[in-house]
Amino acid sequence: MKNLFKLFFVAVLMLAATTVANAFGMSSGEGVAMAVTPVALPLLNQQAEKEMIKQFRHDNSWLAELKSKNQWVNNDVIKIPKQGAAPSVLINNQTYPIAKSTREDSHVVISLNKYDTTNTIVTEDELYALPYEKVSDVQTQHRSELEDVTAQHALHSIAPLAHSGTTPVLTVTGTAVGGRPTLQSKDLITLKTALDKLNVPAVGRILVLCPEHYADLMAEDRIFYQQYHNATNGTLSKSYYGFTVYQSNYNPTYNGDSEKVAFGATQGAKVASIVFHKNTAVKATGNIQRFARPSELDPENRENTVGFRLWFVAVAIRDEGVGALIG
Repeated sequence: MKNLFKLFFVAVLMLAATTVANAFGMSSGEGVAMAVTPVALPLLNQQAEKEMIKQFRHDNSWLAELKSKNQWVNNDVIKIPKQGAAPSVLINNQTYPIAKSTREDSHVVISLNKYDTTNTIVTEDELYALPYEKVSDVQTQHRSELEDVTAQHALHSIAPLAHSGTTPVLTVTGTAVGGRPTLQSKDLITLKTALDKLNVPAVGRILVLCPEHYADLMAEDRIFYQQYHNATNGTLSKSYYGFTVYQSNYNPTYNGDSEKVAFGATQGAKVASIVFHKNTAVKATGNIQRFARPSELDPENRENTVGFRLWFVAVAIRDEGVGALIG
């Protein structure tokens, strides 16, 4: 008798959950885990969060070049190992015993950035009238916006603050067009030379062009133009003066003193293309939370409400290899 009761209860639960799944833009299989009650709602959120983690990615963009270090994340804080002093190399040594020393490693602790989407509501009247599942579409839109904003913020975080001995920020030298100097291929050679002098490894240099500099190269260099038309997976060129080249529409800008403008502030006078080395920059994703209320729990308004919170960071862990071309 107990077994029959359990089977009946599961069947009722599955029917109710399927109804909820349709209202929240999920498959019936995802919705089986719960019925709409204040107690069971967290289960639906957990499933949506797992799906968000699985789908959250930056395909076909420069961010795909960064090493993922999710295993370093704990409580939305990333603990990045920092190597100690390297050993000396002795040539034709004749002195013994050879000197020895310990390597004192350390860690850099960085809090992940918190990204919240504003809440979106979908009324029951809309769901009744629309020929598609709007809640599901809303959740996909939230994920897309998080992907875009995190990529934009990541590039700004990696970009150097200003020119220094380890972070070259170089002004482009082409003929001015519309008051802005243009990027020439020889500027890339100058940047390459600066990185060479800093002993930045030749393999793994990533260049993210802003739209203006991308257009400059397309107009100036026929080789780059041809490589662009052979581009795949978001990469404009896999070997252009030693750089793997991408384009982004959301590059940081610099002010008249060639200092990086704060993220979200008014754009600076100088556009910028950013370079970094793939071995000295990392990304990490922490917790993802969905905040949702189905219309069944909002009898006054009959509205489904959904929003997301994501913890994420992308950062250069060493200055070497980070630079910019501005103008």
